[in-house]
Amino acid sequence: MNIWDGAQRNHVKESLSRGELPNLKKLSSEGALVAIDIYRVTDTKAGWAQILTGYEPEVTGVFSNGRYEPIPKGYTVFERLEEFFGAEKFITVAVIGKRGNVDADPPQRKPFKEGDKVEGKIIIEGGVKYQLIPGKPYYYSKENMDIFINGLEEDERVGSKALELLEQYKDKPFFFFVHFAQVDHKGHAFGENSKEYNDALISADIWTGKIMQKLKELNLYDRSLIYVTADHGFDEGMNSHSNAPYVFLATNDPGVIRRGERADITPTILYRFGLDLDKIKPPLDGHPLTKPYQPPLL
Repeated sequence: MNIWDGAQRNHVKESLSRGELPNLKKLSSEGALVAIDIYRVTDTKAGWAQILTGYEPEVTGVFSNGRYEPIPKGYTVFERLEEFFGAEKFITVAVIGKRGNVDADPPQRKPFKEGDKVEGKIIIEGGVKYQLIPGKPYYYSKENMDIFINGLEEDERVGSKALELLEQYKDKPFFFFVHFAQVDHKGHAFGENSKEYNDALISADIWTGKIMQKLKELNLYDRSLIYVTADHGFDEGMNSHSNAPYVFLATNDPGVIRRGERADITPTILYRFGLDLDKIKPPLDGHPLTKPYQPPLL
């Protein structure tokens, strides 16, 4: 899975029409380019929790950047695949540009004084105020993954590390989560309609192309499915994504046949790896994009 954090669907379509994203175009020409619509909070913690589990916030406990808890053990796509194939036979990797919202930090208990940022529940013990900060979403899942690296920031550092790890693990089946953060960073700094935001999309496309080329050099491309998506878009022309529900999924998977939502992505990946989705507990909220799905009216 290849991530362009904060990539707005309309801007991606505009860049594609100008020929600025040739690798995304090539990838989707082999499979599909479909709309992903967001019906929950359009921020990073909420977005990746849905994308990487197939569950709504009521199951994961991750509602937004400010309201979260560790995702329950075993619920992420990484852990599902490790369990299905066997930890010694399968490789799971996360190479992440951001730090702050895609984290695995443990719970904290620290003194609290007026003026401190409120990040958790405030309690008083012995006349002293403490803040109970919950563990970050991937606190449990990190322990069951082979590689979890975050805070790399620049696309070049993220992409270079991903290429290095592909070489290292080329002889085993794997799932890679490669997270490019520059689109989001440039959007916040300069706005969605800026040259800097557009250049960041081009950067993400270049590194996506390098990953595709690496897989070809390793003779793995024809056996690999690549999914490019985003956790949220950007408010049109602005520096924010408070109401940015329009993103996309580009893939070389020819089985993808419909548009969907964030929670549909992990079920799609698990289904393509051969898992029986009906046996997953609790039942997934999302549905594979490789099958027709009509939401209930009520």
